[in-house]
Amino acid sequence: MTGIIQDLEWRYATKRMNGQKVSEDKLKTILDSISLTATSNGLQPFTVFVIEDEALRKKLFEKAVKQPQVVEGSHLIVFAAWKSISPEQIDSYFDKVYEERNMEKGALEQYANALKKSFTKQSEEEFFNWSSKQAYIALGTALVAAAELRVDSTPMEGFDASELDNVLGLSEKGMAAAALLAIGYRDESKDHLTNAKKVRRSHDELFVKL
Repeated sequence: MTGIIQDLEWRYATKRMNGQKVSEDKLKTILDSISLTATSNGLQPFTVFVIEDEALRKKLFEKAVKQPQVVEGSHLIVFAAWKSISPEQIDSYFDKVYEERNMEKGALEQYANALKKSFTKQSEEEFFNWSSKQAYIALGTALVAAAELRVDSTPMEGFDASELDNVLGLSEKGMAAAALLAIGYRDESKDHLTNAKKVRRSHDELFVKL
């Protein structure tokens, strides 16, 4: 069994956490993994809120159907997907590409203009559907990184999106919460799933080789 498979066997959606803090080094590695994750066109159309403040997490706990990991964990990570992207934001991204890759400015102008044309045709709902998918890729990357570090995690969709957005002021920022991720350490005395065997479809059912 390879290392990454061992990590994923160890990982599970932790139901109860013990309040122990995740070290700054491990938190930084998880956040670095989010930064380095794949996204369509490299645009990273989401913002990641990393919340340690206990008072704020208590407010969010009320909007997240009182899932205990929100307050028992070390940090709550909110993946907030953008509702739109401006031509200026696209230009800013390509300016960074030119700088980081030592390219002549404007070398990718045709590509940038094609993105601007495509995105300006989309409604907020259409764009949010797309940007949310990008945020979920980042969420998956964070889950794997946390498992490798033996940091427990719980991905969450169970929350009142509009209420949670209000607490964080996301609407005014042109974004909305797509998913939550609590990180911390399992409380083995309270979590009945700590040693539960994973249940998955067989490879024969899951995969189709053509």
